[in-house]
Amino acid sequence: QVQLVESGGGLVQAGGSLRLSCAASGTLFTSYFMGWFRQAPGKEREFVIAISRSGSTPYYADSVKGRFTISRDNAKNMVYLQMNSLKPEDTAVYYCAAVNRPFARSLVPTSDWYNYWGQGTQVTVSS
Repeated sequence: QVQLVESGGGLVQAGGSLRLSCAASGTLFTSYFMGWFRQAPGKEREFVIAISRSGSTPYYADSVKGRFTISRDNAKNMVYLQMNSLKPEDTAVYYCAAVNRPFARSLVPTSDWYNYWGQGTQVTVSS
């Protein structure tokens, strides 16, 4: 089992940057595929970005390609979401997610595949 704690959210102006962190506690961190989702008020939770267990392969939602990057430090049990060129439509609660189920590329953007979630951190982008 793994526990996830996000940090780094806040208020930023459009065009600015933020880096979110997700600290994972527990064992065998490298057995977890990691992702970030977000949920804006009145909207469903949506996939943002994810990274493979080794950290070698990222997966992006089209809406964040070229602006967001993901990385992980398996020695520190950490995942990072670097967000650049932020837009007001990026405003949402951002959730870190982990999954230790067998991999399937088609499942990466589906929230139901992930079996562990953090509590979320608020990101607000002002125009």
